[in-house]
Amino acid sequence: MKHRGAWLVWGTGVFAYLVAVTQRTAFGVAGVEATERFSATASVLSVFTVVQLLVYAGLQIPVGMLVDRFGPRLLITAGAVLMFAGQFQLAMAESVGAGIVGRSLVGAGDALTFISVLRLLPAWFPPQRIPVLTQWTGIIGQLGQIASAIPFAFVLHELGWNTAFIGAASLSVLAFVLALALIRNQPGGAARAPLQAHDGGSLAAAWRQPGTRLGLWTHFTIQFPGTVFVLMWGYPYLVSGEQVSPAEASFLMTFFVVVAILCGPWLGSWVGRHPLRRSTMVLLIAGAMAGAWLIVMLWPGPAPLWVLLGLVAVLAVGGPGSMIGFDFARTYNPSTRLGTATGIVNIGGFVASLVSMYLVGLVLDILLNTGFSGGNLYDLAAFRIALAVQFLVMGIGVAGILRNRRKLRTAMADDGLHLPPLREALARDRRRRREERRGTEEAES
Repeated sequence: MKHRGAWLVWGTGVFAYLVAVTQRTAFGVAGVEATERFSATASVLSVFTVVQLLVYAGLQIPVGMLVDRFGPRLLITAGAVLMFAGQFQLAMAESVGAGIVGRSLVGAGDALTFISVLRLLPAWFPPQRIPVLTQWTGIIGQLGQIASAIPFAFVLHELGWNTAFIGAASLSVLAFVLALALIRNQPGGAARAPLQAHDGGSLAAAWRQPGTRLGLWTHFTIQFPGTVFVLMWGYPYLVSGEQVSPAEASFLMTFFVVVAILCGPWLGSWVGRHPLRRSTMVLLIAGAMAGAWLIVMLWPGPAPLWVLLGLVAVLAVGGPGSMIGFDFARTYNPSTRLGTATGIVNIGGFVASLVSMYLVGLVLDILLNTGFSGGNLYDLAAFRIALAVQFLVMGIGVAGILRNRRKLRTAMADDGLHLPPLREALARDRRRRREERRGTEEAES
């Protein structure tokens, strides 16, 4: 521990990120109400979230460079201000254009938060704690999805659009006050750490590193299916397509977060034991996601709740799994350009998400206009066809992982490090654990 106030600083930063996730995901449970409020088609409705994520993704590299230069405190507080403005704007909006402005501000504030919280860790904690705390930052932050799936959804349905979004905006006021009062860039009370300025040279250096690109494609491939589900199409798909009740849909959204929280520490432990097999775990998660969606899409009629639970559970693994991408950035880049490399990685999943969200909405509209949906925009068969565009996006991501993994392993081989087959590595790990257990038993006897 570098300083006794480290946990308070980190906790405040994580709370700001939790609020950011709440603001990010709130629109996802308001899809049906938004369709009525703005008289929007599916493709127009998807523009709300696509623009939000486009702003988010577009700011990742600039934010990474800014946080390396000015420190996390300024960016976290500025992010809270922007998200308050965005949610308040959306609460008052009555037209599509005004609503999109609100979501754009939310996306900008959200973009300033996560990378800034991660950038606090090297200043306040010793290196061996950082991978675990990175996982916990993502895990705790995802509790914001519960806030949007349960209390926000309840207020929205009971008290209406304006009250719900103004209430959400007030959370950012609290995050701003706490961040301003408690977050410091480094121990000793300094408001601004002596961080290094970054330019295009450091950006180019981070991009040239195959480990950075492997992190980007990791985030691209396994983060977006869960994001698309939670942020945009999951709730309408469950309620209008699969015919589950709003209460069951909220339960499934909450179950998503619970699974992500439970599997995060296990994934972190596995990666710690097999640091050279991280990309293999990523590919296994991608395969499980594709398999789960295939089962649901091929199910005759609406899928039973237990099948939907399985789908949600697999999608939830993608959140903590995508954090492996940040571990690639940390491993293969010096700390002086860590923010920049992290920004590059963080672009991946959100670019994939915004492309997928828009394509799903576009396909739904095409199927409605051609008569396939029978006049029902959210027809189950149409939803299944539209959601299948995720397989194309995932295939692109897997190709990127395989290409950059090959480059990275070639560079490792040139340095004399050769990876044995996975089965040999797993067998060696099992032998080691058996020997440890035998040693413990002998010591106790």
